[in-house]
Amino acid sequence: MKVIVCLLYALLFAWPTGNATAHALDPGYLEIRQIASGTWSVHWRKPDVNGKPMSIDAVLPDGCTPARGPDPVSDSKAWVSSWVVECRAGIAGQPIEIEGLAVQNNDVLVRLHPLQAEPTTLRFTPDTSVQNIPSEQTTWSVFIAYFQLGFEHILEGWDHLLFVFALFILVRDPWRLVGAVTAFTLAHSITLALATFGVLNVPGPPVEAVIALSIVFLAMEIVKGGEGRSRLSKQKPWIVCFGFGLLHGLGFAGALADIGLPANDIPAALLAFNLGVEAGQLSFVGSLAVLVIAWRSVALPISQTATLATAYGIGSVSMYWFIERVSVF
Repeated sequence: MKVIVCLLYALLFAWPTGNATAHALDPGYLEIRQIASGTWSVHWRKPDVNGKPMSIDAVLPDGCTPARGPDPVSDSKAWVSSWVVECRAGIAGQPIEIEGLAVQNNDVLVRLHPLQAEPTTLRFTPDTSVQNIPSEQTTWSVFIAYFQLGFEHILEGWDHLLFVFALFILVRDPWRLVGAVTAFTLAHSITLALATFGVLNVPGPPVEAVIALSIVFLAMEIVKGGEGRSRLSKQKPWIVCFGFGLLHGLGFAGALADIGLPANDIPAALLAFNLGVEAGQLSFVGSLAVLVIAWRSVALPISQTATLATAYGIGSVSMYWFIERVSVF
């Protein structure tokens, strides 16, 4: 346990600060919608990187003119451009390329809406920056795409990972920890679904700020637990995690609203995304557990001082995020 806490405590000083990096769920998004025979409208959304559009570009099939769009403009969250293309022949079976994606640590969702067929969802990654447009879309392909999206981006969402890491330090019983992580996922699945279907509509900045405070709360619980007090967060952590999971789900909802969901497969996409998040969280916890087991086989248990130092580090980073997020209200 000592090696984990010491290493991660050191990483806290290099931890990304700022809302854009703390809550990472920002793939590119390309929508191609047919408006007439041979005519398509294109909407292209590039992620923002330090105030500039990510160095990627959507390249449509050779039979489409123009194959590239105009320079994007900022909408304060990302860089967007829209245009209309004429395609001489059907685009099914033709390649689409996300130029420059091979050198980026990100992915792109592509959604096609033909007039006479079901919508198609494709997921482009650095390893698959060129794909052929399939003739038909299956629910299974949507499920796989959104499962991978949830799995990968929970491992890049620093605030969510820091929450899970604080929980890992606080709750030492393995089954209680798994139950708490599952309760967290169940809760954010509920609010994510409610927000997706328009039942809940909460502004994003206050949600992101309170998410940061939820991590501060766990850091305080670690400190108070070290004082020998009996805490509900340790005895029944699933109660606390369920409450905070409802909040974190609203954060995911804001991110998914920007990405979009396939209109005909929203239930499958939501289920897949949440299962991917759960798998990512349990993989993160499992990796920490393996390190704990390996350390205990060769060294002494971690000191209380190191645990408290780590808790203060977690709380400090989270308070920085809170102050920065409040400043944008």
